[in-house]
Amino acid sequence: MRTLICGSIAYDNIMVFRDRFRNHILPDQIHILNVAFLVPELRREFGGCAGNIGYTLKLLGGEPVIMATVGADYPPYAERFDRLGIAQDHIRRVPGTFTAQAFITTDLDDNQITAFHPGAMNHSHENHVREAGRLALGIVAPDGREGMLQHAREFAESGVPFVFDPGQGLPMFGGPELTEFVRLADYVAVNDYEGRLLEERTGATLEVLARQVKALVVTLGAQGSRIHVDGRVLEIPSARAEAVVDPTGCGDAFRAGLLYGIANGLDWALTGRLASLLGAVKIARRGAQNHGFTRDELAVRFKENFGTTLW
Repeated sequence: MRTLICGSIAYDNIMVFRDRFRNHILPDQIHILNVAFLVPELRREFGGCAGNIGYTLKLLGGEPVIMATVGADYPPYAERFDRLGIAQDHIRRVPGTFTAQAFITTDLDDNQITAFHPGAMNHSHENHVREAGRLALGIVAPDGREGMLQHAREFAESGVPFVFDPGQGLPMFGGPELTEFVRLADYVAVNDYEGRLLEERTGATLEVLARQVKALVVTLGAQGSRIHVDGRVLEIPSARAEAVVDPTGCGDAFRAGLLYGIANGLDWALTGRLASLLGAVKIARRGAQNHGFTRDELAVRFKENFGTTLW
């Protein structure tokens, strides 16, 4: 089933500083901060919420349709999508811009200094949901501010059910806007921090907000997740990871599982466990799009973790 994924496409430039920031950033000299870090290690990963969600949904056998805006440096990503068989019909290239990208420097204590350039993402409102044709489901993931608002309204107007996934974009919105997102959406997905912020800004508890949608999902990291649905709360356990290497993109892999479960009519207990397993699969690999699996491999791991069959 065609699932429209509205969100960012980005490059993640990850650098490792073989020392500790605290040895070079002096608290009493913060007012005249001027530091440089030698970073012999550099890797560039494919990222962005729409790209990450689409990647895992494709591995599951879903049909992701990505709607995003990119810049002149997009060709390497385009080649990747070609190899993966992911359609690019609704990825708009914006002349004179760069694709969104993060520059992340990590020290030996796993502290991070990140700079994010939104670039073409700021033009996300130039894309329209109606241009994507027939759809079964959608998601509004972190993107340009105006684009997120517009796409939520367009999903609702077109009658296409969608997931509101504010992610790191949540702080861009005030209470009235977040209330509107929830009113328009069919499903909401947040992590525990975002859930608390959503409550604070809307003035409503998650229990109250959950009554306005078909399901509200809160991820809790290693503690699993909670799904508020039909007036009850399902406690979803976490899945065992082969290794804990890099959490980048785990939330997006989880959301791909949600989308697959919703689109294919799986019950919420099964959908939540599938999403949990996908997060565990991702965390064992560096980068947001370097994990892989077959459906048979996933079924085996699902049985090992939860004692029931998946497919």
